[in-house]
Amino acid sequence: MPKAHQLESGCEISLRQIATEGKKLHPDRSAAEAEFVALRLEFVALQHRLYAEGRHKVLILFQAIDAGGKDGTIRNVLQGVNPQGVRVTSFKSPSEQELVHDFLWRVHRAVPGKGMIGVFNRSHYEDVLVVRVDHLVPEVVWQKRYEQINQFERFLDETGTSILKIFLHISRKEQKKRFKKRLEDPNKQWKFDVHDLAKRKQWDAYEEAFEAMLQRCTTDWAPWYVIPADQKWYRNLAVMRIIVDRMRQLDPQFPPPEAGLSQIKIDESNEL
Repeated sequence: MPKAHQLESGCEISLRQIATEGKKLHPDRSAAEAEFVALRLEFVALQHRLYAEGRHKVLILFQAIDAGGKDGTIRNVLQGVNPQGVRVTSFKSPSEQELVHDFLWRVHRAVPGKGMIGVFNRSHYEDVLVVRVDHLVPEVVWQKRYEQINQFERFLDETGTSILKIFLHISRKEQKKRFKKRLEDPNKQWKFDVHDLAKRKQWDAYEEAFEAMLQRCTTDWAPWYVIPADQKWYRNLAVMRIIVDRMRQLDPQFPPPEAGLSQIKIDESNEL
């Protein structure tokens, strides 16, 4: 099941041919939500062991069109984890300091260390997405970045970082629905940016950029997963299945206790 949405290296990608509706893949919402809760509890236990063991590094990155559900997915899948062992990094427009370095500099600094799970809300892929669509750098520059990214991720993989790359795939109709909810709900209006409407007009250009990203940066060591995300309940389940499957493969264990712990007695002489 976790492999259901995994792309294969070298395959042609057409997002219009890939479903955005999860309800067509899993008709029973109640069963899906129950499975999600069970998997999340398993993830919490696995993450606790991963942090205690201090051996594995896990990087989970999310990309999506505006209103694609990155924030909501991260909130749902991370509920209950030990916050000491997880770091979420949101990549917005680069700062002046970041711009004087290569485009991967700020990303590499946020890669998780041993025992940690790093979660990227957007990522280094912005440098072949918005940069491409808005013509922020010449094409000769961003064209080279696909292979630079592949080699960067290969380096991370070879040095012990497990990489999960998740693209949340929503329809244009669903995006409109979510924008309207943001406008109508006072508690969500802060999330609405008029600039998002300009980006919506660039839908076709972004679709083309996403397809190039998925096709050129799906590798054997770091494949992309395309998740039907129109229904949040299915999206959450599909993402949780992928994460738990990888954590099971890593099989983290608590470190063995120090020798002689059974012989230790706690001094009670100073108790009141």
